[in-house]
Amino acid sequence: MNPHFRIGCVSFLNSKPLIEAVVGRADTHVEFAVPSHLLELVERNAVSTALLSVVDYQLSQVPLFLVPAGAIGCDGPTLTVRIFSKVPPEKIKRVHGDTDSHTSVILAQVILRERWGAYAPLVPLEAREGEHRGGHETMLLIGDKVVNASPPAAEYPFQLDLGEEWKKLTGLPFVFAMWMMRADAVDLDLARLLDAARQQGAEMTEQLLDRHCTEKGWPRDLARRYFTEYLKYEVTPRSRQGLAKFYELAAKHSLLKITRESKYLELTP
Repeated sequence: MNPHFRIGCVSFLNSKPLIEAVVGRADTHVEFAVPSHLLELVERNAVSTALLSVVDYQLSQVPLFLVPAGAIGCDGPTLTVRIFSKVPPEKIKRVHGDTDSHTSVILAQVILRERWGAYAPLVPLEAREGEHRGGHETMLLIGDKVVNASPPAAEYPFQLDLGEEWKKLTGLPFVFAMWMMRADAVDLDLARLLDAARQQGAEMTEQLLDRHCTEKGWPRDLARRYFTEYLKYEVTPRSRQGLAKFYELAAKHSLLKITRESKYLELTP
């Protein structure tokens, strides 16, 4: 049978508590990809919903709804979105950036400008899982490779966790990605399924560790803390405030053109 629900999701470890409960369902197909490739799947209607970088809400060629069934966020350190630098933050002149996440690229520039007065252009860096290209003075890396293939601290003594820096700057949580749907193809049943999957995922920590730690190259104890302490999966009122503040600061620095107001697909009447 053809799956009724088509979902696009990031392939990083951080997505597992949001998606694991629906993987393998007969009525559901999950397409895994890096964050920067998911928007295209939504725009050409190849998936019904996707866990998109929040920047993509503004970049999309088609109107979207933000679906607060689940998100990848933090309220302090995030562990896996990090600037590695050989020089102090205020002396950073350019950043060789991992472009897998549109949101992290802009957040890095907001943080450097607002916190450190550093106006550092971003140079694309090809940094696939399990590897990085050394030699650059400053690098932005995201995802599992920050844990399982990070640059040596002796070579990069200055490290900025962007979630932690955002919290110091604003006092608010940060949302990197959220479920989104095309405004012309709203599916409340799917939104509620994802909301239930998030709630179920919160009870599956040990199962997730059993299934994915070795594959992703994570120490088990660190992965447990990542799921239960670092990451925030629920979209709260403060999360929404944090997202609004991010859009405000990104627009202030001409890093993102705000093309639409934030419209949430509320799951309850």
